[in-house]
Amino acid sequence: MGMAVGSGEGGLVSDINVTPMVDVMLVLLIIFMVIAPMLQSGVSVTLPKSKNPETDPNIIKETSAVIAVPDDVNVYFGRDKVSKEDLANILKDKLKEKFKDKPPNEQIVYIKSGVNVKYETVVNVINAVRDSGYDKIGLVAEKDKAKTGGGGGAP
Repeated sequence: MGMAVGSGEGGLVSDINVTPMVDVMLVLLIIFMVIAPMLQSGVSVTLPKSKNPETDPNIIKETSAVIAVPDDVNVYFGRDKVSKEDLANILKDKLKEKFKDKPPNEQIVYIKSGVNVKYETVVNVINAVRDSGYDKIGLVAEKDKAKTGGGGGAP
């Protein structure tokens, strides 16, 4: 249990030194905690729930066109805030640039609307997308998690 001191045996120490490994792991953890929020693309929106939404893996790609409507006042194209009044004109230029390398069947505009956004606001955004020359529109929803649990009884 004691430490060998002096000119005694100079044998190898068989104890594992985990301090450097812990230091490296803590540094990596901090780096991932700082970087993770920056990797999210677009604006965070509380999406409405649906029982069976169709999943489309293209929505998370960098080349996808996503319009976020987190509330009745703000509209975002990707991370850029756009004015609601000039939305059709702004989208015409931005969507043309975004879809320049995509075939027409893959030119889908995704709209992420918040739960408390008025129906009128969503319809105005859809109309602006159509006015800019694009008819393929996807409305994004989150899968409603079924409540599971024991007990029998009426829901």
